[in-house]
Amino acid sequence: MTGPLGEPRHVAVVGGGISGLTAAYRLRRLLGDRVTVTVVESTGSLGGKLRTAEVAGRPFDLGAEAFLARRPEALALVEEIGLAGVLTHPTRARATIRAGGTAAGLPGGTVMGVPGSAEAVAGLLSPDGARRVAAEPELPPVTLPETDVRLGPLLRERFGDELVDRLVDPLLGGVYAGGADGLGLRATMPGLAAKLDGGAGSLTAAAAALLPATPSASPVFGTLLGGLGVLVDRLTELAKPEVRLGVPVRSLRRRPSGWRLELGAAAYAHAPEDAVLDVDAVLLAVPAPAARRLLAEAAPAASAALGEVELASMAVVGLAYPPGTGLPDASGVLIGAGERDASGRPLAAKAFTFSARKWAHYGEPGGPVLLRGSVGRFGEPGALDATDEELVRLVRADLAEVSGLTAEPVDVLVHRWGGGLPQYGAGHAERVGRIERALAAVPGLELAGAVLHGVGIPACVATADAAAVRVTSGLAP
Repeated sequence: MTGPLGEPRHVAVVGGGISGLTAAYRLRRLLGDRVTVTVVESTGSLGGKLRTAEVAGRPFDLGAEAFLARRPEALALVEEIGLAGVLTHPTRARATIRAGGTAAGLPGGTVMGVPGSAEAVAGLLSPDGARRVAAEPELPPVTLPETDVRLGPLLRERFGDELVDRLVDPLLGGVYAGGADGLGLRATMPGLAAKLDGGAGSLTAAAAALLPATPSASPVFGTLLGGLGVLVDRLTELAKPEVRLGVPVRSLRRRPSGWRLELGAAAYAHAPEDAVLDVDAVLLAVPAPAARRLLAEAAPAASAALGEVELASMAVVGLAYPPGTGLPDASGVLIGAGERDASGRPLAAKAFTFSARKWAHYGEPGGPVLLRGSVGRFGEPGALDATDEELVRLVRADLAEVSGLTAEPVDVLVHRWGGGLPQYGAGHAERVGRIERALAAVPGLELAGAVLHGVGIPACVATADAAAVRVTSGLAP
């Protein structure tokens, strides 16, 4: 791109989720008032998968509810934008797991369920399952190819089915809404793969090498008082973007000195000149299907790679109960795939978060007792095909099964995330490499978000920061 950086510039950020808003904020910090930032969002609100709504009069997250605090990007952003005063961490309540028809405490001493010792998971498995885990270090050494391998088959071969079904799958389901059999080792557990590449002879040894010698006192997760919508609002305030809500981007085309976005919205029928947005650079922060469509002409190789990404859908059901309603003494419960109630009915939920136990600010005396139920696994729409009313009925039945809570809620809210979670299958890193190489050859066009290097908030913040820096560099003479 040409022209001195001092000239006014215009950047379009397509997508108003955490990635898009972080990118807009970083562009403002890097370029100040020299840049006009326009955030174009196809839905009627900003935030994307950060969705704070009111349940029983309290702000409550029905999307992401926390971020990993031991990864630095999100925590650093919270501190940078002046929200450290509303940062909070979970209580000491521990999670449980319901798998194999039994409930147990979620064991420590594992890396996403891969144990650093047989003792770490013995209480969750049958005697035969425990013996399989104990025998894994004695098997022939693991030799990984340079390409990725599917996680499930490798773990089942080394540890047996029980460990995967009772622990690894429920944990991965909470992060990716997918199971081990469809996800890649290098894509989801790169640290474990690196230890194996470095000479660890067994999966047990690789996991043990990743675990700290002594448990860390620093909290694993963080969130914000008032919900993660506070983060959305603060980023928007500081980024000072022009925001266009309810506006899909129909196409993206190169111009001699920048880009043209054709926008689609009923409001533009009477003002067609507003349906075209000419800018110097474009930063896409949208799900894979939308990015694939918009890049079809400008970066066909990146578009093709994005078309290979599979997606999972899910729903979150927020439930509020009267003050004083009893909850299990746990932060929540993960539920294994295929779990059934006493009548043989498959459970619809994959997890419950007992928010009033997990977060101190939701457990204050006299307030409503809040919790969340999560539904949806990759390739298994199941209860997601139900109406909201039926979904609530199924989730409440599952809650009664795993916790004994049968009281009538005082408020309920359902939020669905259609195609919201990209699946990090074997070959994901290679696919992302193709995307990034293709975009590197197209000046003034960048991509950020969960489809690249991680689905959590810190990973999204990292890709957004990096994309904003590249945009700024491309605007320089």
